[in-house]
Amino acid sequence: MAKETNPPARSLDPAGLEVLHHALASVAEEMGAVLTRTALSPNIKDRRDCSTAIYTAGGRLVAQAEHIPLHLGLMPTVVRAVLAEYPPGTLEPGDAVMINDPYISGSHLPDICLISPVFHGDTMLGLVANLAHHVDVGGAVPGSMSTVATEIFQEGIRIPPVKIRRRGKVNTELLKLLAHNLRTAREFYGDIQAQLSANDRGIARMLELAGRYGTPLLRRYMEELMAYTHRRLLSALEVIPRGTFSCEDFLEGDGLVEGPVNIRASITRHDRGLTVDFSGTHAQVRGPVNATRGVTLACVYFVVKSVLDPDLPSNDGLTRSLEVITPSGSLVNPIFPAPVAHANINTAQRIADVLLGAFARVAPERVTAAGTGSMSNFTVGGMDPATGKYYSYVETCGGGQGAKCDRDGLDGVHVHMTNTRNTPVEVIEQSYPLRVDRYGLARDSAGAGKQRGGLGLIREITVLRGEATVSVSTERTRIPPWGLCGGLPGQRAFAGISPPANRKPEDNREGEKIGNTTPVSSPGKFTCRVSPGTRITLQTAGGGGFGPPLEREPERVRRDVLEGLIERQTAEEIYGVVLTEQLAVDEERTREKRQKLRSSH
Repeated sequence: MAKETNPPARSLDPAGLEVLHHALASVAEEMGAVLTRTALSPNIKDRRDCSTAIYTAGGRLVAQAEHIPLHLGLMPTVVRAVLAEYPPGTLEPGDAVMINDPYISGSHLPDICLISPVFHGDTMLGLVANLAHHVDVGGAVPGSMSTVATEIFQEGIRIPPVKIRRRGKVNTELLKLLAHNLRTAREFYGDIQAQLSANDRGIARMLELAGRYGTPLLRRYMEELMAYTHRRLLSALEVIPRGTFSCEDFLEGDGLVEGPVNIRASITRHDRGLTVDFSGTHAQVRGPVNATRGVTLACVYFVVKSVLDPDLPSNDGLTRSLEVITPSGSLVNPIFPAPVAHANINTAQRIADVLLGAFARVAPERVTAAGTGSMSNFTVGGMDPATGKYYSYVETCGGGQGAKCDRDGLDGVHVHMTNTRNTPVEVIEQSYPLRVDRYGLARDSAGAGKQRGGLGLIREITVLRGEATVSVSTERTRIPPWGLCGGLPGQRAFAGISPPANRKPEDNREGEKIGNTTPVSSPGKFTCRVSPGTRITLQTAGGGGFGPPLEREPERVRRDVLEGLIERQTAEEIYGVVLTEQLAVDEERTREKRQKLRSSH
C-alpha cells in the first residue's frame, strides 16, 4: 500500500477540538441516516431502532450519534469483544465483523452489530460500528422475544464475532446460513446490506477528515477529546457530596413467576470518582430479564451523564472515573446460558430508575421522578395466509416521562435507555395483517404534582387473518412509577386480550390467555397464540409527579383539563382546582378546596 502523506503538524487548540468533536459526531449521524433510509424493515427504517458510533483503533469510544442510550452505552463492550477475537493486526481494508451473542457483546440477540476498520493508507485510523434490532433472529417465537424462555438457545441464533465481509467481498454463504434460520429472511438481507452501507459511509467520511488533518493529528484530537470529557466529568462531580447513597426498586416478575425481583444499587462518591455497587441485587432468574454486564454498564453511563452534565461529549472519557461492581450470577451480570431478551426492555429501565433514585437522595433537583418503567415491547408475528410468508411486527411503546423540579414530564415518549420512534399506523396496516383500533394518550395516567408526570400511551391492535403469536412485555402494572418530593405516582400499566366476538371462553385452547370480548387483564409479560379477530390492548404507565399537587398553578391545571389530559374531577379532588361551567378557574372556591385538602392531609 502507498504510504500516507500528512500535512504539516499543527498544534491542538480549543476551537479545533470543538470543530473535530462535532465533525466526528456528524459522521456518526450520517451513518445513522444511511442506515435508516436504506433499511428494509419498519423497525429500523421507521422506528429507527439502531445506533452508530466511532472508535479508536484500540476500541475506545470517540463519538456517537444521538440514537439509543442502551445501544450506545453497551457498544464499547461489543467492540472490545470483537477486537479480542480480531486484533487490529488481523483486520484489513474492506473487512466487516458481525456479532450478536449477548455473552460476548452484551445486548440481546435481535441486536446485530457490524464493525468495520478504517484504514488511511496502510494505517488503521479507527473503527466505525452500527447496531440494529432485527425483527427476527429465529428462536421459539416470531420476533425472537419470548417472555417465557428459560435459556438463551430458545431466543434465537447466536453469532460470535465473524467476518461477514473480507477485503470488500461479502460472505454470502454465511448470510445464507443465517437467513435459513430466520422467519423473515428478506428483511434480514435488506437490513444487513443497510448496515454495511452505513459503515461504508462512515469510512468515507473518516477518510475525508484524515485527508484534511492527517492521521497523526486526527488521532491526537481523538485522544484530547476523550481527555476533555474526563476533565469535565471530574468537574461536574463536585456538585455531588462525598458519601454513599442507595436505592432499591423491583421488577414485577421474570415472565415465568410474578413475584418481585429486586435491584439494589449503592453509589459512593469519593476522591477518585464514583463507585456503583449492585451487591444485594437478586440472583439471576429463570425468565428472560437477566441483564448482561454490558447492559448494566450502559445504564450507569447514561444516568451519570444525565445527572452530572447532559451536554458531556459521549466518549470513553466518561467511563474513566467510574467503577461498577456487578456480582457474577446476579440479575445484572448473569452466567450463561441464562435468557436475556427482555432485559433491554425492562431490566435496563429499572436499573436506570434505581440509579436515579439513589442520586435523588442527594441531588433531587438533578433527577426526574420515575418514568414509565419499560420500553413496553409489543410483538405480533406469524404466517400471513394471504401471502404465505412470515411477518414480524415489532414495536416498543412510549409512556410517561417522570417530572423534574422545573418542568412537567413529556407525554407518550420513550424515556431513559431508549429513544426510538413509533411505527406509523399506516405502515403497520400496509406491512402486516393487522389493524390499529386505537392509539393515543391515556387520559389521567400522569402522576400529579407541582410538575406533573407525562401521560402513558394506549395501543390496541387486531389480528385480521391467520393465527399469530403475541408477546407483550411491560412493567409497572402493579408497582406504579414513584413521584419525588411530594409528587404522586403515575398510573399503572395495563395489558389485556379480547378474543374474537364470535368465540366463547370455553372454546379457548389450553394455554391461551384470552377470555371474552372485553379485554381480560394479563400479566405484564406474556406470550401466547391467538386467533384471527383477537384484539390486544397495551396501556403504558404514566410518569411520576414532582412536588405537592396543591402547589401546581391553577391555570396549568385548567389547561390540562381543556387539552383532555386530565379529568375535571381530578383537577378538583387531587389539585384542589375548582372550575366553573365555562372551565374558568373559580379562584375563591379553589382557595377553599385547597385549604380543605391540606387540612385533611
